[in-house]
Amino acid sequence: MTDTDESTAPAPPESEETDTAAPPSTSRNRTTAIVVALAVALGIGGTAAGGYFGWQNHRASELERSRTEARAAACAYGSVLSTYNATDLDAYFAAVLDRATGAWKQEFESTSADLREVLIQGRVQSTAGTVDCAIATSGTDTAEALVVVDQSVASVGTQQQPRRGQLSITLSLAKSGDRWLTSKVSSPMLRTTP
Repeated sequence: MTDTDESTAPAPPESEETDTAAPPSTSRNRTTAIVVALAVALGIGGTAAGGYFGWQNHRASELERSRTEARAAACAYGSVLSTYNATDLDAYFAAVLDRATGAWKQEFESTSADLREVLIQGRVQSTAGTVDCAIATSGTDTAEALVVVDQSVASVGTQQQPRRGQLSITLSLAKSGDRWLTSKVSSPMLRTTP
C-alpha cells in the first residue's frame, strides 16, 4: 500500500468497549469524590472521637476536683467536731451546725441540749491535733470519708490534765451549692445501745 491508500482507507469500526468507557476526566472526578467523602467521614469520626475523649477527660477532672474538695471539707469538719470548750459551747454548736445537713443536722440539734449539759458539768475542753482523712467513695455531689483526729481532752475526770486520744469517724458528705456539708456522722464512740 502507498501513502495515499492508507489515508483513503476506511477507519476500522470502533468496538463496543470504546463506546461505553467513561472519558478519563469522569473517572478522575469519581475518584476525587470518593477521596473527599472519605476525608469528610474521617474528619467527622475524628471530631466525634475527640469530643468523646475530651468529655471523658473533663469528667475525670471534675470527679478528681470533687474528691479533693470533699476530702478538704471532711478534714476541716473533723477538726470542728473535735475542738470545743465548755465555757463557749454556743460557738461550737454554731460551727458544727453550719457545716451540717440532713439527718445529721437534725440529730445534732435534737441532742445538743443534753450534750451541752454533759460538757458543762464535766468542764470538758477538747483540742484537735493532726487530722488524717481519706475518701472511701465519691461522686460529683456525694462522698464518704474516713477521718482520724488526734485529740487532747481535759475534764473533771482527768483533773483538768489533758489526755491524748484519737477520734475515728466516718462522714457522709453532700455538696450543696459550692460547699460540702456533712449529712451523717458515724463513730464507735457515738453509737448508742438500743
